[in-house]
Amino acid sequence: MIRETAYPMKLDRTFSVAPMIDWTDRHDRYFLRLISKRALLYTEMITTGALVFGDRDRYLRFNEEEHPVALQLGGADPAVLADCALMGQDYGYDEINLNVGCPSDRVQSGRFGACLMAEPGLVRDCVKAMREAVTIPVTVKCRIGIDDQDSEKDLATFIDVVADGGCTTFIVHARKAWLQGLSPKENREIPPLDYDRVRRLKENNPELTIVLNGGLTTMEQISDQLSWADGVMVGREAYTNPYFLATVDADFYGEPTSPLSRYDIALAMQDYADQQVELGVPIKSITRHILGLFNGMPGARAWRRFISENAPRAEPGAQIIRQALAFAPAEFADDSPASMRG
Repeated sequence: MIRETAYPMKLDRTFSVAPMIDWTDRHDRYFLRLISKRALLYTEMITTGALVFGDRDRYLRFNEEEHPVALQLGGADPAVLADCALMGQDYGYDEINLNVGCPSDRVQSGRFGACLMAEPGLVRDCVKAMREAVTIPVTVKCRIGIDDQDSEKDLATFIDVVADGGCTTFIVHARKAWLQGLSPKENREIPPLDYDRVRRLKENNPELTIVLNGGLTTMEQISDQLSWADGVMVGREAYTNPYFLATVDADFYGEPTSPLSRYDIALAMQDYADQQVELGVPIKSITRHILGLFNGMPGARAWRRFISENAPRAEPGAQIIRQALAFAPAEFADDSPASMRG
């Protein structure tokens, strides 16, 4: 079924949550949307093969409450990517993003992800094909370099060539990727961050939208980088410490309303879980995303332990989340996000 996208073509990219494999599925995105109404959310990477040969609805369906939400694709065939981008648009996504940053061996074997940085002409052709197939934005997420192809000139060449295909928005992870010798986890931590290189990329391409990704963990950091970047993208911090997003709407979008408390979010997720379990979704598929809700608060460990131990064997209708709230201190029922700033 073709749906109309809920957001305008020009999305506000001031703050976004990164696509994270096995993490940012539709249940996690529903949860994050309860905390921030304005942050731009991304799916985990979905390969073109999964959409062409697998259960398309399983991979593409999402909750309408998730808007604005972008679909990240992994692939390297322009024609197939164009078909999959159109699928995404038909399902109602607000943006199509091409993964040119994942360094895993599995992704490399399919000739996509970060290894595509060595083939800017192919990335250009992929972008061009997708842009011709859809009317929603098509963007690229990349690294600052790969292996020994990591000079500032190499990055500039990659951006110039891909921009010729019509891409005007680049989300740049400010680390290079080692395609051999480092695991995906190590590639997120060992190569040093180089925000200045991304800043110079923006200075040299003022007409492009440049979103900074990598290593951002505090609102102070983010505010500093937004002095030059068109937006920031936060990954692991937004997953492991999700209430981190509680100040995003007020700090970066000027929203006057207060976010929901942790307690209210937990209760809303219990209601959501009840609905999903009736549709056949195991409750553990939902509860695994909310373990960090009380991160840093008294009772957080007991909250995580109760859910982790009980959700996997819970019967349909079990009030696991509501029961786990017994371990969270009552004074945080009306917690203020002001304490989360910094």
